Amino acid sequence: MKLLKRLYKAIPAGIICLLVLGLLFGYLGSRMGAGPMINTIMNTAHDLLLNTVFFLMAVCVITGALGRLFVDFGVVKLMERLLRPFMKPLFGLPGAASLGAVVTFLSDNPAIISLAKEKGFKAYFKKYQYISITNFGTAFGMGLLVIIFMFGQGYYAAPLIGFVGAICGAIISTRLMQRFIIKAYPQYRDEWVDSVDEQESVQEVQATKEPLFQRVLNALLDGGKSGVDIGLAIIPGVLIISTLVMILTFGPDSSGTYTGAAYQGTELLPWLGSKCQVVFEWLFGFTDPHLIAFPITALGAVGAALGLIPSFIKEGWIDGNAIAVFTAIGMCWSGFLSTHTAMLDTLGYRNLISKAILSHFIGGLIAAVIAHWLYVLYELLTHAPATL
Repeated sequence: MKLLKRLYKAIPAGIICLLVLGLLFGYLGSRMGAGPMINTIMNTAHDLLLNTVFFLMAVCVITGALGRLFVDFGVVKLMERLLRPFMKPLFGLPGAASLGAVVTFLSDNPAIISLAKEKGFKAYFKKYQYISITNFGTAFGMGLLVIIFMFGQGYYAAPLIGFVGAICGAIISTRLMQRFIIKAYPQYRDEWVDSVDEQESVQEVQATKEPLFQRVLNALLDGGKSGVDIGLAIIPGVLIISTLVMILTFGPDSSGTYTGAAYQGTELLPWLGSKCQVVFEWLFGFTDPHLIAFPITALGAVGAALGLIPSFIKEGWIDGNAIAVFTAIGMCWSGFLSTHTAMLDTLGYRNLISKAILSHFIGGLIAAVIAHWLYVLYELLTHAPATL
């Protein structure tokens, strides 16, 4: 092991990069042919841009406008007050943390950081609680977008069941992270983040003197602009990650040949998934090995993972159970591998990144398992024979 580490340090990073890319494209080219491989990559990315990214951007604009309207007219604060009694017993967090769940649900998981940097918000937290809000906020990231997207695919009960699973995953992830923090730093159990008086920690938003119509219009337009920003931000993830995942998920055309058309590939991920199909079927209820591509993609970008669903539906691989599981794991993970490091670094606790990632990985898996078994229960109740 030590010899491998020394060898890794001795080899320039550029050589390692070239080796990895050479192996990847060498594998794809040997299976598909160099020409069809390049054409498939470009055609898949182009189709994703036109038929998936623009749809997701439209959803982001609508949800962004709705979210800003909720913030400006006090709906978010009302929800925070309603959710406050559940925070301490479920998540071990003060009531103010519920505002973090709301803002990340309406936008994306990094929104919790902008809130956490507010001096008034920090005053509610002890250090172990404050650090764990990265896990807590991430579990609700892009929640509204995920659920509305699932509604748009024609599923209604399953996304709501998945939402319950995501909440359970958030509890596991947050509580587990708190245990890791206290074990590593026992003093954080009693130390407060900020010395500001708790009575001064929440500042009321002053009502503006603008006419009602103007306030509504400004809220909708400003929220819509933030939705455009999110929509633009997910383009690289959808085009790069989804294209890579799809080329490893799908196979050749019906005749078994590679023509360079979009959504052709080598079926590597289904082959790997088939080796563990019994495990995935019991844990998640997956009936097709192709479905494992969604949670793998959701680790890095939930927007990219959502981009897989229309193709999965077209191929007939998806059922209500898969939608419930996808909603739970998509919300709970919400691309946390690409954001957790930056989030904890921003808060000033870079040394706890590995513990946060481990906690959230476990929380997402449990969220998916709970969503699966809740959907099984739902199916039993809704399809149970009527009794006389």
